[in-house]
Amino acid sequence: MKREPTHPGVILKEEFLISMGLTQTELSSLINSTPNTVSEIINKKRSLTTEMAIKLSKFFGTSVELWLNLQNQYDIYYTLANHSSKFVGIRPYKERKVSLNL
Repeated sequence: MKREPTHPGVILKEEFLISMGLTQTELSSLINSTPNTVSEIINKKRSLTTEMAIKLSKFFGTSVELWLNLQNQYDIYYTLANHSSKFVGIRPYKERKVSLNL
């Protein structure tokens, strides 16, 4: 299995907050969020929502897709690593041949 993707909260903390000298509380105030929400995202206890991705992209000048792609990659990895038994019996659909009676 591949290496676990980095959670967007880790990127938020390490690449943005620390490098810009911002606290979680300052960020939450500046993007109209709560300190608890920002803390939970940073500590991988909460997923990044589309709304939060928009707020972060506007504030940091990044794309919304950056944040959503980070979250999606993390979610896909986590789901496959922890719930793979749910997908074991699923096989690709093979289209049936249709006979046309013309």
